[in-house]
Amino acid sequence: MEPRINLFEKGKKAITPIFGIIQYLKHSKIDSHLMELINFRISQINHCAYCLDMHSKELRAAGETEQRLYGLSAWRETPYYNERERAALEYAEAVNSLYVSDEVYAQAKTQFSEEEIIDLTLVVNTINMWNRFNIAFQQVPGDYKVGMFG
Repeated sequence: MEPRINLFEKGKKAITPIFGIIQYLKHSKIDSHLMELINFRISQINHCAYCLDMHSKELRAAGETEQRLYGLSAWRETPYYNERERAALEYAEAVNSLYVSDEVYAQAKTQFSEEEIIDLTLVVNTINMWNRFNIAFQQVPGDYKVGMFG
């Protein structure tokens, strides 16, 4: 696979605001590890190979286990994730599907404040932007280095 466009060269003006959102999220109340889990899970659903490469490397560098990484696509059937992670994953998947039921929202509210739910929604929207850019322009996975984007 060859990249169609060098996004970081030709799209610098377009993607610079996304890095601003990421900086905001780094200072949010949502744990960075949880954000990485969400990024990885949504990238699985959206089939973004570049983001899967990136976020798996970030998670492993942060101490995530292979078992939890491999089990993430079937998180509902595994005992590896705590209640806060489960609520976040359920909510993230619902936002990604564009349907958040009252039940899913109520479950998220048991684990997160309203501000945190807004930030969780922003995490999902941000990884969706990256997934769509990377898929559309065929960014080639494999070369990502931990911390490469700050």
